[in-house]
Amino acid sequence: MEAFLTSTALVALAEIGDKTQLLSFVLAARLRKPWAIIAGIFVATVLNHALAGSVGVWVAEFIPASWLPWIIGVVFIAFGLWTLKPDTLDDDEAPSEVHPAGAFVTTTIAFFIAEMGDKTQFATIALAAKYDALLWVVLGTTIGMMIANVPAVLLGEGLARRLPLTQIRWIAAAVFVLTGVLTIAHAGSL
Repeated sequence: MEAFLTSTALVALAEIGDKTQLLSFVLAARLRKPWAIIAGIFVATVLNHALAGSVGVWVAEFIPASWLPWIIGVVFIAFGLWTLKPDTLDDDEAPSEVHPAGAFVTTTIAFFIAEMGDKTQFATIALAAKYDALLWVVLGTTIGMMIANVPAVLLGEGLARRLPLTQIRWIAAAVFVLTGVLTIAHAGSL
């Protein structure tokens, strides 16, 4: 349960103001098919985070158990610092036209690609390595993404203007750093 709850909270916070959330706003404005967009975000996230989580579990097999908490702790602290840098969405990351198969396929492809190399993807790798609970981590990170992105799709940019993004970024950064520090502190007590 800890893997699920931590994954959900960390990703939901980290996703606020993230480039994939910005992509959600753009897709909602351009495609105007909210339920197809939400379904595409869900499918892309499950696929992307299942892949990322699998990498995390695989990497954890090759790192000595005594090193793993230290490495993961430092990685979480780095994510915390990375979270403080606001994301932007490049024009080439947002689809300029709808895929012939429709809004769902356009969203699935665009979101999967935008999530590659994103901090929430790397967080999924680190969480899967830390907890060795692939299903719970992927489920948690996916729900975290949906918590942040469904309102973005449904409420649009008006929501973005009302959210205190700077404060949310600082809270997310603090949660990542705290998770890293606690992971390292726990490693020291082993």
